[in-house]
Amino acid sequence: MLSIQPSFSRTTGRQLSSKAIRRITSTQLEAAFPDTTTRYGTLIQLKLWLTLQDHIAELERWVRQDLARPDLLKRLQSVPGIGPILGMTILLETGAIERFASVGDYASYCRMVESVRLSNGKRKGHGNRKCGNRYLCWAFVEAANYATRYQPAIRRWYERKRARKHRVVAIKAVGHKLARACYYMLREGTTFDPGRAFQ
Repeated sequence: MLSIQPSFSRTTGRQLSSKAIRRITSTQLEAAFPDTTTRYGTLIQLKLWLTLQDHIAELERWVRQDLARPDLLKRLQSVPGIGPILGMTILLETGAIERFASVGDYASYCRMVESVRLSNGKRKGHGNRKCGNRYLCWAFVEAANYATRYQPAIRRWYERKRARKHRVVAIKAVGHKLARACYYMLREGTTFDPGRAFQ
Protein backbone atom coordinates (compact mmCIF):
# COMPACT_ATOMS: atom_id res chain seq x y z
CA MET A 1 0.00 0.00 0.00
CA LEU A 2 2.81 2.39 0.92
CA SER A 3 4.55 1.79 -2.42
CA ILE A 4 1.35 2.36 -4.45
CA GLN A 5 0.64 5.77 -2.87
CA PRO A 6 3.86 7.57 -3.97
CA SER A 7 3.66 6.06 -7.48
CA PHE A 8 0.11 7.35 -7.83
CA SER A 9 1.08 10.75 -6.43
CA ARG A 10 4.10 11.13 -8.78
CA THR A 11 2.11 10.15 -11.85
CA THR A 12 -1.20 11.96 -11.26
CA GLY A 13 -0.24 14.76 -8.87
CA ARG A 14 -3.07 13.67 -6.53
CA GLN A 15 -2.99 11.95 -3.15
CA LEU A 16 -4.51 8.49 -2.73
CA SER A 17 -5.58 7.72 0.82
CA SER A 18 -5.37 4.24 2.29
CA LYS A 19 -9.21 4.08 2.32
CA ALA A 20 -9.26 4.93 -1.39
CA ILE A 21 -6.72 2.20 -2.14
CA ARG A 22 -8.95 -0.33 -0.41
CA ARG A 23 -11.82 0.65 -2.75
CA ILE A 24 -9.91 1.10 -6.02
CA THR A 25 -10.18 -1.52 -8.76
CA SER A 26 -7.43 -2.73 -11.08
CA THR A 27 -9.14 -1.00 -14.03
CA GLN A 28 -9.28 2.37 -12.24
CA LEU A 29 -5.65 2.07 -11.19
CA GLU A 30 -4.60 1.05 -14.71
CA ALA A 31 -6.30 4.13 -16.19
CA ALA A 32 -4.31 6.43 -13.87
CA PHE A 33 -0.91 5.32 -15.27
CA PRO A 34 -0.14 6.17 -18.91
CA ASP A 35 3.38 4.72 -18.65
CA THR A 36 3.31 0.93 -19.20
CA THR A 37 6.22 0.14 -16.88
CA THR A 38 4.85 2.12 -13.94
CA ARG A 39 1.36 0.74 -14.54
CA TYR A 40 2.62 -2.85 -14.58
CA GLY A 41 4.69 -2.40 -11.38
CA THR A 42 1.80 -0.74 -9.56
CA LEU A 43 -0.70 -3.42 -10.62
CA ILE A 44 1.67 -6.12 -9.35
CA GLN A 45 1.92 -4.26 -6.01
CA LEU A 46 -1.89 -4.06 -5.83
CA LYS A 47 -2.28 -7.79 -6.57
CA LEU A 48 0.33 -8.69 -3.95
CA TRP A 49 -1.40 -6.49 -1.38
CA LEU A 50 -4.84 -7.97 -2.16
CA THR A 51 -3.42 -11.51 -1.95
CA LEU A 52 -1.87 -10.75 1.43
CA GLN A 53 -5.17 -9.32 2.67
CA ASP A 54 -6.96 -12.55 1.65
CA HIS A 55 -4.35 -14.69 3.43
CA ILE A 56 -4.51 -12.53 6.57
CA ALA A 57 -8.33 -12.76 6.64
CA GLU A 58 -8.14 -16.54 6.21
CA LEU A 59 -5.58 -16.83 9.01
CA GLU A 60 -7.73 -14.70 11.33
CA ARG A 61 -10.78 -16.90 10.60
CA TRP A 62 -8.76 -20.03 11.33
CA VAL A 63 -7.40 -18.66 14.62
CA ARG A 64 -10.89 -17.58 15.72
CA GLN A 65 -12.32 -21.04 15.00
CA ASP A 66 -9.44 -22.68 16.87
CA LEU A 67 -9.93 -20.69 20.10
CA ALA A 68 -10.58 -23.02 23.00
CA ARG A 69 -12.68 -20.45 24.92
CA PRO A 70 -14.47 -17.98 22.59
CA ASP A 71 -16.48 -16.73 25.59
CA LEU A 72 -13.25 -15.29 27.05
CA LEU A 73 -12.64 -13.38 23.81
CA LYS A 74 -16.08 -11.76 24.13
CA ARG A 75 -15.27 -10.73 27.70
CA LEU A 76 -11.96 -9.18 26.63
CA GLN A 77 -13.72 -7.28 23.85
CA SER A 78 -15.81 -5.49 26.48
CA VAL A 79 -12.63 -3.51 27.31
CA PRO A 80 -12.44 -0.23 25.34
CA GLY A 81 -9.70 -0.52 22.75
CA ILE A 82 -9.67 -4.32 22.61
CA GLY A 83 -11.20 -5.65 19.41
CA PRO A 84 -10.99 -9.11 17.87
CA ILE A 85 -7.28 -8.98 16.95
CA LEU A 86 -5.99 -7.53 20.25
CA GLY A 87 -8.40 -9.82 22.12
CA MET A 88 -7.06 -12.91 20.38
CA THR A 89 -3.48 -11.72 20.94
CA ILE A 90 -4.08 -11.23 24.67
CA LEU A 91 -5.96 -14.50 25.04
CA LEU A 92 -3.46 -16.65 23.15
CA GLU A 93 -0.32 -15.00 24.57
CA THR A 94 -1.66 -15.18 28.14
CA GLY A 95 -2.54 -18.86 27.98
CA ALA A 96 -4.10 -20.32 31.12
CA ILE A 97 -4.62 -17.47 33.59
CA GLU A 98 -4.19 -19.93 36.48
CA ARG A 99 -0.44 -20.05 35.82
CA PHE A 100 -0.15 -16.54 37.32
CA ALA A 101 -0.29 -16.61 41.11
CA SER A 102 -1.26 -12.94 41.39
CA VAL A 103 -2.26 -9.92 39.35
CA GLY A 104 1.22 -8.49 39.97
CA ASP A 105 2.81 -11.53 38.35
CA TYR A 106 0.58 -11.08 35.31
CA ALA A 107 1.33 -7.34 35.04
CA SER A 108 5.04 -8.11 35.29
CA TYR A 109 4.75 -10.77 32.57
CA CYS A 110 3.00 -8.19 30.36
CA ARG A 111 5.95 -5.77 30.92
CA MET A 112 3.60 -3.26 32.51
CA VAL A 113 5.67 -2.64 35.64
CA GLU A 114 9.14 -1.18 36.04
CA SER A 115 11.93 -3.70 36.43
CA VAL A 116 13.84 -2.47 39.51
CA ARG A 117 15.89 -4.30 42.15
CA LEU A 118 15.37 -2.98 45.68
CA SER A 119 17.11 -3.84 48.91
CA ASN A 120 16.08 -2.24 52.20
CA GLY A 121 14.09 0.35 50.23
CA LYS A 122 17.15 1.38 48.16
CA ARG A 123 17.54 0.91 44.44
CA LYS A 124 20.25 -1.63 43.64
CA GLY A 125 19.95 -1.59 39.86
CA HIS A 126 17.57 -2.39 37.05
CA GLY A 127 16.28 -5.82 36.21
CA ASN A 128 16.00 -7.25 32.75
CA ARG A 129 13.50 -5.01 30.94
CA LYS A 130 13.09 -7.59 28.21
CA CYS A 131 11.69 -10.23 30.55
CA GLY A 132 8.05 -10.93 29.89
CA ASN A 133 5.92 -11.04 26.79
CA ARG A 134 6.48 -8.23 24.29
CA TYR A 135 3.28 -9.01 22.39
CA LEU A 136 1.15 -8.53 25.50
CA CYS A 137 2.98 -5.27 26.20
CA TRP A 138 2.23 -4.10 22.67
CA ALA A 139 -1.42 -5.18 22.87
CA PHE A 140 -2.13 -3.37 26.14
CA VAL A 141 -0.37 -0.17 25.01
CA GLU A 142 -2.40 -0.24 21.76
CA ALA A 143 -5.62 -0.72 23.75
CA ALA A 144 -4.61 2.10 26.11
CA ASN A 145 -4.09 4.51 23.22
CA TYR A 146 -7.58 3.79 21.91
CA ALA A 147 -9.25 3.77 25.34
CA THR A 148 -7.88 7.20 26.30
CA ARG A 149 -9.44 8.67 23.18
CA TYR A 150 -12.89 7.11 23.30
CA GLN A 151 -13.73 6.22 26.92
CA PRO A 152 -14.48 9.29 29.11
CA ALA A 153 -13.66 7.70 32.50
CA ILE A 154 -10.32 6.39 31.22
CA ARG A 155 -9.62 9.72 29.53
CA ARG A 156 -10.12 11.60 32.82
CA TRP A 157 -7.82 9.19 34.67
CA TYR A 158 -5.20 9.50 31.91
CA GLU A 159 -5.38 13.32 31.99
CA ARG A 160 -4.76 13.35 35.76
CA LYS A 161 -1.76 11.08 35.29
CA ARG A 162 -0.55 13.09 32.29
CA ALA A 163 -0.54 16.30 34.36
CA ARG A 164 2.18 14.79 36.58
CA LYS A 165 4.04 12.42 34.24
CA HIS A 166 5.26 12.17 30.66
CA ARG A 167 2.67 11.10 28.05
CA VAL A 168 4.39 7.74 27.43
CA VAL A 169 4.44 6.96 31.15
CA ALA A 170 0.76 7.92 31.44
CA ILE A 171 -0.21 5.65 28.51
CA LYS A 172 1.80 2.79 30.01
CA ALA A 173 -0.05 3.36 33.31
CA VAL A 174 -3.39 3.04 31.48
CA GLY A 175 -2.08 -0.15 29.84
CA HIS A 176 -1.13 -1.44 33.29
CA LYS A 177 -4.66 -0.80 34.55
CA LEU A 178 -6.13 -2.58 31.52
CA ALA A 179 -3.80 -5.57 32.04
CA ARG A 180 -4.89 -5.83 35.69
CA ALA A 181 -8.55 -5.60 34.67
CA CYS A 182 -8.09 -8.33 32.04
CA TYR A 183 -6.42 -10.59 34.60
CA TYR A 184 -9.48 -10.40 36.89
CA MET A 185 -11.87 -10.73 33.95
CA LEU A 186 -10.17 -13.91 32.74
CA ARG A 187 -9.90 -15.33 36.27
CA GLU A 188 -13.39 -14.45 37.51
CA GLY A 189 -15.34 -14.57 34.24
CA THR A 190 -16.59 -10.98 34.48
CA THR A 191 -16.83 -8.14 31.96
CA PHE A 192 -15.03 -4.80 32.04
CA ASP A 193 -16.12 -2.25 34.64
CA PRO A 194 -14.44 1.17 34.11
CA GLY A 195 -15.56 2.37 37.54
CA ARG A 196 -13.77 -0.51 39.23
CA ALA A 197 -10.64 -0.37 37.05
CA PHE A 198 -10.19 3.44 36.98
CA GLN A 199 -11.21 4.86 40.35
